[in-house]
Amino acid sequence: MEPMKPHQKRFDVIVAGGGHNGLVAACYLAKAGKSVLLLEAEAELGGATASVKPFPDYDARLSRYSYLVSLLPDQIVADLGIQFKTLPRSVASYTPYDRAGREDGLLVAAEWDEPTADSFRRLTGSDREGAAWREFYGGIAALAQRLAPSLLQPLKRAAELKSAMGLPEVWRDLVEIPIGEVIRDRFGDDLVRGVVLTDALIGTFVPPDDLQANRCFLYHLIGNGTGQWRVPQGGMGALVRELQRIATRHGVVIQLRAKVAALDSGPMGVHVETESGESYTAKDLLFAAAPQHLARLRGRAVPESLEGSQLKINMLLSRLPRLKSGVDPRLAFAGTFHVNERFSQLEAAYTAARAGELPQPLPLELYCHTLTDPSILSAELNENGFHTLTLFGLHTPAKLFDADPKRAKALAAERALASLNQYLLDPIESVLAPCRDGSLAIEVKSPLDLEADISLPRGNIFHRDLDFPFLDDAPGVGDRPLWGAETDDPHIYLAGAGARRGGGVSGIAGHNAAMALLTRG
Repeated sequence: MEPMKPHQKRFDVIVAGGGHNGLVAACYLAKAGKSVLLLEAEAELGGATASVKPFPDYDARLSRYSYLVSLLPDQIVADLGIQFKTLPRSVASYTPYDRAGREDGLLVAAEWDEPTADSFRRLTGSDREGAAWREFYGGIAALAQRLAPSLLQPLKRAAELKSAMGLPEVWRDLVEIPIGEVIRDRFGDDLVRGVVLTDALIGTFVPPDDLQANRCFLYHLIGNGTGQWRVPQGGMGALVRELQRIATRHGVVIQLRAKVAALDSGPMGVHVETESGESYTAKDLLFAAAPQHLARLRGRAVPESLEGSQLKINMLLSRLPRLKSGVDPRLAFAGTFHVNERFSQLEAAYTAARAGELPQPLPLELYCHTLTDPSILSAELNENGFHTLTLFGLHTPAKLFDADPKRAKALAAERALASLNQYLLDPIESVLAPCRDGSLAIEVKSPLDLEADISLPRGNIFHRDLDFPFLDDAPGVGDRPLWGAETDDPHIYLAGAGARRGGGVSGIAGHNAAMALLTRG
């Protein structure tokens, strides 16, 4: 790391938060000639994008929290000279089902092919749903290609952006009509409807007809103009290490274990104090953590938002489990593996969770990083057939864990594994890697853990409610270009997931905060 000059206390910019967004912002600013201090509260950089070895007995580095890269734009990679590779998945998703006693699964390849068409045919009895799928996602792909570049530009108004897209029907379906209504209209099969709906619910605790689901859906599917979910080679920590290398090369001063405890702002700039008693001044501050924390530091009302709604389980397997459907597990787990996510099941799970009950069966999504990128395991583990498995439970809001966090987490894990085991010939417990102390290689994280471990308010992976990536058409915004990073203080910018257009692992919020500062008149 760049050593701090003796008694250096003043910088052009202070960046608070050393996750991927904070690092991206710091790199852009330092590259532009600014003196930059990056303050990270923890003992290492990365935040939600860190890679860790959760099981000491095994040389396996898992992306503990954020685990896939969809939105990271090629422009940011090129601008900063990031030497980081993401890998495509040949399989988009596999959804096992039992219909009239027949075990099978809906297999969707990343690129439409005959096995995918046949899979839809076996499920629904015709080609109608497959044709509807191709038409629906074809329109989304066209919109993503046109919309993605705008995420790295000043915000446009809704009407202006809609006109520029030239796809009024697709825009209407994704922005103006509740996504649940659109899905029910476009698709007839309950399971197909559910697979489509899942992208609107990851991390978002709302019913399908809430426009917040539309926002979540949009961010999940416009990534880098392709919408592809890609696997980070070497895990998420590889991205963090590369951003740290670039930041250091450009002279960013990085201070670890430097949690901001106090913040003052005035006409001349900002003054920051850390919990360890260090103090620094700068003209500007980029806050790359949740806006709720910024509000507390400034003595302002904390903005209300949805709670986090996801259960995260990381596992190391001694081998992949066999499925009741008979499909090759290397195919089934190569993409997103959907469990109990029919549209009706997702609606029932939301209703139960809203009433304070943990859903049963629990809707799940899983993926196996090592089928695409084995580099996160040692050579020995790879040679012996080990694999990682990441599980994401839906509709498990933080409030379900408040009364008795330990018991609720144990129950959630039990129901998650039971939900998965419905479709496995080998119960997942039978293939979990054994540890020397007699335990199994499984790690469970509730929304409350996400708040305690990486400061996500109530476990919300987006920090706060998502906004559409444009300004509304109401008057009074003014003519000055806005990037979605600005606050009511001209010296303070939001550079984390809680900024407008910050949703997802993208670096977009960091880029836009840096641009807002650099282009300021």
